[in-house]
Amino acid sequence: MGRIGVKAARSTAVRWGVRHRYRVQAAIDVAAWGVALLFATVVRWNFDWNKIDFWGLGALIPLAALAQLVAGLASGLYIGRWRFGSFEEVAAVARAAAITSALLFGLDIWVVGRMRMVPLSAPIAGGVAAFALMGGARYVWRLALERKKRPSPSSASRLLVFGAGDGGAQVIQAMLRDPTSPYIPVALLDDAPGKRNLRIMGVPVVGTRDDLVAAAAAFDVEALLIAIPSAGAGLMGGLTDRATAAGIGVKVLPTVSELFEGGVGLGDIRDLSAADLLGRHEIHTDIEAIAGYLTGKRVLVTGAGGSIGSELCRQIYRFAPAELIMLDHDESALHSVQLSLEGRALLDSPNLVLLDIRDTELVEDLFEERRPQVVFHAAALKHLVLLERHPGEAVKTNIWATLSLLHVAQANGIERFVNISTDKAADPTSVLGYSKRVTERLTAYFGLQSEGTFLSVRFGNVLGSRGSVLDSFRAQLGSGGPLTVTDAEATRFFMTVEEAVQLVIQAGAIGKSGEALVLDMGEPVRIADVAHRLATTAPRPVEIVYTGLRPGEKLHEVLLGAGEDAVRAIHPLVSHVAVPPLDPERAWAIDPFLRREAVTQAMRAACNEAAVPS
Repeated sequence: MGRIGVKAARSTAVRWGVRHRYRVQAAIDVAAWGVALLFATVVRWNFDWNKIDFWGLGALIPLAALAQLVAGLASGLYIGRWRFGSFEEVAAVARAAAITSALLFGLDIWVVGRMRMVPLSAPIAGGVAAFALMGGARYVWRLALERKKRPSPSSASRLLVFGAGDGGAQVIQAMLRDPTSPYIPVALLDDAPGKRNLRIMGVPVVGTRDDLVAAAAAFDVEALLIAIPSAGAGLMGGLTDRATAAGIGVKVLPTVSELFEGGVGLGDIRDLSAADLLGRHEIHTDIEAIAGYLTGKRVLVTGAGGSIGSELCRQIYRFAPAELIMLDHDESALHSVQLSLEGRALLDSPNLVLLDIRDTELVEDLFEERRPQVVFHAAALKHLVLLERHPGEAVKTNIWATLSLLHVAQANGIERFVNISTDKAADPTSVLGYSKRVTERLTAYFGLQSEGTFLSVRFGNVLGSRGSVLDSFRAQLGSGGPLTVTDAEATRFFMTVEEAVQLVIQAGAIGKSGEALVLDMGEPVRIADVAHRLATTAPRPVEIVYTGLRPGEKLHEVLLGAGEDAVRAIHPLVSHVAVPPLDPERAWAIDPFLRREAVTQAMRAACNEAAVPS
């Protein structure tokens, strides 16, 4: 019989089993009671068959069958109320067995003085035995059905799964319960000592990450599946290196947030990406606190078309603000963000505002007309190397435009102002860092002078943002290389844009006026390690070229500057840092039209200016 014929026969058998399952179950349960009562009676008489009242036993078994059928129907066993083989069905079997056993016991007591059908202990012991037989029959039946659903080893890729937790269990069940699955798990790895002897649907844990190469060879696997949704950069990188040494590919599961929204399916298994190599963060958000300051409020996002701004808009949109005002000076970017939110992009919505934040008069008009209550200020110039050549533009956009926005927000009684900063502002060495440190200090100044809450949020590199190192690596891989890295020892902090924005919104809920809230970015990642691992995924050898650090770049970024004391008072991934306020007049005094070196020096001096007395 060909493969098609075998599949058709299996399908017919499964349909027949489903159609007649309840009748067969009822027959098995009736037979179980007959066997159980006979067994209990024989044991009671120490296997002396001469003492058994076969007439009484023969009369009791039909009564037991009738009682089981009635109790089973009442418990939903024979009408499809419970998923086959589930804990709920087992509990229903136990209830039916207990009811039947109690009825038989009562009947046996009632006939005392007339004729005892079986020893008094037989209904009780028989009930226990019947429950064991009925449960065992269901277990064997379910095991047989699951084996029929397993994918064929000859057509499915053999996977070695790392992670025997919830993610691993879900994906193994998904693979082994789908005969069309392209994957079949053959072994598990997990570092937890308590899982050393664990089996999930027959798939055994055979070691830890240190046994990966040996396990790959022993089980003839084709790929490693990393089934830990919150795996950090160190774990991802280490497992990838071991898989490369074993000559097998690497696949991963979705992130924690994706798993929270739904269970793991076969379609969630995907190839390893560059973002996966940089690690994931398990983030828990206080939804009630966020909804309290966003739901029903008029919210303005500047730089709404950028990487951070657009994701801010998408996440804020879920909290049902009264109005979401999306401001940007790039019309194409506004087109994209409207499309992602509304599924259309006619650019006719009053929520889209085409405006340059350098134009103070138009910003004032916008605030007077729309009266925003919460502002997320994400608009900025951010490319470090370019700003080193044009520091005056950083002054006009990052400092002066932000200062004007702060003035207007204060004048209009804003409730909450969240300034998006960067790790470059911690012990700054670049024009970008100087300009963002100045804006942190200006925001702190207005936080002390205003009734509303004015705060900054500081974090590192964001995956998926335009111009990020991963974008460069993807483009370079696409063209065949080489991959360019500034320095072999250079490290950076990374977080996905979704994770970063989720924490930004959370920080806006818990931050106090004048603070900078610093997001936990995990451990810093060596860029060279990411480049090497990506190079191994290329179809042909790719060279890695070291170009040297560029002006203003640090070898190692930091999230906290010298002398900054961080306190994690509310959220485990958000630190609170006090920021010394800066007099706005000091910022206005920076002349963007001076020579490049002079402008940079003026910004550096403003960063180190003494704090305004509070």
